[in-house]
Amino acid sequence: MTIEEIEELNRARAALARQRNAIARRLGGLDVAPISMAEDLTRTLLAIEAVDRALVDAGQPHMDIGSRPEA
Repeated sequence: MTIEEIEELNRARAALARQRNAIARRLGGLDVAPISMAEDLTRTLLAIEAVDRALVDAGQPHMDIGSRPEA
């Protein structure tokens, strides 16, 4: 894969991660969540996994370097 293709995969992954977070926020704000929203979350997670596999296959695994506190 070219550098541009890898960058595109990373941008796609970032967009999917934002989608995942948005769905999770909406789900967290509901007393009773619709199954369709859970299905949307599942599809989004599967898409993130697919992009991650493509990055691994390209020799460029995704590294999450966010500011997550260590436990």
